[in-house]
Amino acid sequence: MKATIWHNPDCGTSRKALAILQETAGVDVTVIEYKKTPFDHAKLVQLFADAGLSALEALRTRGSPAEELGLIEGADEDRILDEMAANAVLVERPFVETDKGVRLCRPLERIHEIL
Repeated sequence: MKATIWHNPDCGTSRKALAILQETAGVDVTVIEYKKTPFDHAKLVQLFADAGLSALEALRTRGSPAEELGLIEGADEDRILDEMAANAVLVERPFVETDKGVRLCRPLERIHEIL
């Protein structure tokens, strides 16, 4: 099974998700450090749709400029997506995609739904 993780090595939850993927037999992992290789608008739309989330639900509010940018209340989906594409820290993490679907693995146990 192929798996892609949008990873932040500074995040404990992201490191734990990556470890689960690497330790699961038969999983071929692709790691995208999204701070180095940022998301584009179309990929965010696809990931969020496949995960069943709105951009607002996938918005990282803690440790990000989301509030200062006015994204928490009143911003539309496209504006949030554009800001996320411009500033990857606004995307909650980690996102994992496999043949079985996409999950925002927070809580971490959600990763097992797609393995």
